[in-house]
Amino acid sequence: MLAAVIGSALGVVYNRHESRRHAVELGLLEDQRDAYIAEWSRLQLEQAWLADASHVESSAREHLGMQPPPETRILVIEHQEVKP
Repeated sequence: MLAAVIGSALGVVYNRHESRRHAVELGLLEDQRDAYIAEWSRLQLEQAWLADASHVESSAREHLGMQPPPETRILVIEHQEVKP
């Protein structure tokens, strides 16, 4: 009977230890998840900013030395429906 009580007590101690270990691991994983969510949000904002037309135009001017063509070089093509 004493062996059963000691075995049961050791089982309880082991289960509590595992429960605490898992709780700590869960906390660490939740912190990591929160960091990933924050990074994802930051990257989405950065992507939206980089894709903004005014940013693209200013970057093309500053970094690539690009300029818009003169109006005489711009050709506007309009869509016309073809009737059968």
